[in-house]
Amino acid sequence: MTKAIQRSWFEQYMVPCFAPAPFIPVKAEGSRVWDQDGKEYVDFAGGIAVNALGHANKELKETLSTQMENLWHIGNGYTNEPVLKLAKDLVENTFSDKVFFCNSGAEANEAALKIARKYALDKYGSHKNEIISFENSFHGRTLFTVTVGGQPKYSQDFAPLPQEITHLPYNDIETIKARISEKTCAVIVEPIIGEGGVIPADPAFMKALRELCDQYQALLIFDEIQTGVGRTGYLYAYEETGVVPDILTTAKGLGGGFPIGAMLVKQHVAEVFQPGSHGTTFGGNPLAAAVAHKVLSIVNQKAFLAGVQERHHEFIRQMTALNQRYQVFSEIRGKGLLLGAELTEKYQGKAKTLSNIAAEEGLIALIAGPNVLRFAPALNIGQQEISDGFTRLENALKRFVQE
Repeated sequence: MTKAIQRSWFEQYMVPCFAPAPFIPVKAEGSRVWDQDGKEYVDFAGGIAVNALGHANKELKETLSTQMENLWHIGNGYTNEPVLKLAKDLVENTFSDKVFFCNSGAEANEAALKIARKYALDKYGSHKNEIISFENSFHGRTLFTVTVGGQPKYSQDFAPLPQEITHLPYNDIETIKARISEKTCAVIVEPIIGEGGVIPADPAFMKALRELCDQYQALLIFDEIQTGVGRTGYLYAYEETGVVPDILTTAKGLGGGFPIGAMLVKQHVAEVFQPGSHGTTFGGNPLAAAVAHKVLSIVNQKAFLAGVQERHHEFIRQMTALNQRYQVFSEIRGKGLLLGAELTEKYQGKAKTLSNIAAEEGLIALIAGPNVLRFAPALNIGQQEISDGFTRLENALKRFVQE
């Protein structure tokens, strides 16, 4: 079949910082996607944990359509009704007192890191500027956030990098106890390391971070870009830990596919950002805010969040059964619908190969580094889609172990 728009156009016209799949998706609904040839896929990737309510959700479409008939963009010389409603809901349903809106997870983390440095400067002086992060973490692609992220492969080509950033082993309480000091202004942590391998934090580690930050007057930042908005079966993952951060960043699932990010922050920290301190042209856009408000209203219900946990158990059950047959994974881990399956030593380095074979079999999946197959499907994915997806994964595993 001859297509008017060719996949080869990517190499011809686009900057080659991605390596997209050979097929082009053109239509999607719920957790199913169709490409240019009409081939159907079950989506276990969710746009990398973005499509919280699946593709083309009816309620989100109606909300967006209504807002499009009213106000698209006004700029931050004015406020707007959708963003005020969204801010009120986020504050009333989390630990936070104030919200800053932007367009992505990287921007939310950029804001969090900047406000942490300014808070320390204003309150304690210029000596207090160290940011502690963790190995294998990922916090975005701006120069600041990519430096704070704990994967040198993403930052080393862009030196000189921002200074006073320390990377420590994740889940290692003794090391951070030995390293944190009066010079530390903030500690940033993912409750589950996502891109770096789907590794959940030990509850004792999170508790220790809170205690150490309190001891050294450092701000605790939770990067919940991937774990937030119901992904772990809680509105935000911090709720399960019992540890409350000073700052939380959120994006991905917040807009259900419409780009939006936010920094949630306590009052005493928020006060250091005054007019002129920080800004954004598109952040708090009425279209994005209206959609995000609808996402939040759907996800933040007990029955919906319980459904995420039920689906978690079904995914674990199915993955375990497949692994008993094919013995490909050494560990299956994660929370809610953020799951990782680490390949055994025999298959190390071949996660991308497996995900490519899965796509050929009609299953869209993710990787988290070279050794981990990652799933982050829609939080409301249906039982039939789950069943079909695992049938296709089994077909892929049969081929994978043979090849």
